[in-house]
Amino acid sequence: MEEPRQSALAPMLYLAATPIGNLEDMTLRAVRVLENVSCIYCEDTRHTAALLNRLAIKKPLVSCHEHNEAERADEIIRRVRSGEAVAFVSDAGMPGISDPGERLIAACIRESVPFTVLPGASASLTALVLSGFPSRCACFYGFLPREAKPRREAVASLAGHRGTLIFYESPLRVAATCAELATAFGDRPAALVRELTKVYEEAVREPLSALAARYEEMPPRGECVLLVSGAQDAPAATEADVRTMLEPLLARGVRAKDAAKEAAALLGVSRNEAYRIALEIKNGGKKV
Repeated sequence: MEEPRQSALAPMLYLAATPIGNLEDMTLRAVRVLENVSCIYCEDTRHTAALLNRLAIKKPLVSCHEHNEAERADEIIRRVRSGEAVAFVSDAGMPGISDPGERLIAACIRESVPFTVLPGASASLTALVLSGFPSRCACFYGFLPREAKPRREAVASLAGHRGTLIFYESPLRVAATCAELATAFGDRPAALVRELTKVYEEAVREPLSALAARYEEMPPRGECVLLVSGAQDAPAATEADVRTMLEPLLARGVRAKDAAKEAAALLGVSRNEAYRIALEIKNGGKKV
């Protein structure tokens, strides 16, 4: 649904992308909409206030973040139904992409309340193009889980994906994550893209192990996007390959069942076979 071109906006929720660094990436459409909505819901009112001051826009701001998004969704729905045009912006980039916004959209769909998305800056897509890696079948994951088991499962589930993998990562964890992925995936080509659209924008294209070594002592600065080349055809894994992957997992105390599941996903072998080998390792090499 297209909003009218005049200043009066159709009553609905407008999800607007905002710059990820360079203010010139704010679209004319987004500026016009933010100038004419009745209020703006935002991830951080201080951050958005600074943006609006730069754009000479004065509007009431209401916080809407991961901890109160469901409550705010009900509030926004009531306002739209009463005839208001309301906007939502996250701190940077496209709402709903590793930012609040998904619950708002789900609530609007569930309650048949109109909404639209104003396209604009996106760190994941900008980094993908800048990396030079293939965009076909690219997979955006965002931030990997911090907890050990969900993280291992997530990495294992992505090992066989043929397209480019896109991750967001904290600068302080870039080296460790690159090393972890090199162990799980093999030493694939990768790119660390940082400070997108800003003065010190940089894309470092090296194998995962080289990126891990580069940033181990001196972490990169700024917002980081890590891109990893997709899986390639590989020879079938041998029992020795399975043992090599299982032994350090079992040594760290990972359950045989969980270790076998991870090894099976990463190496493309039967889970039952991986579990059999895991039990043999735990039993000191005795056949089971």
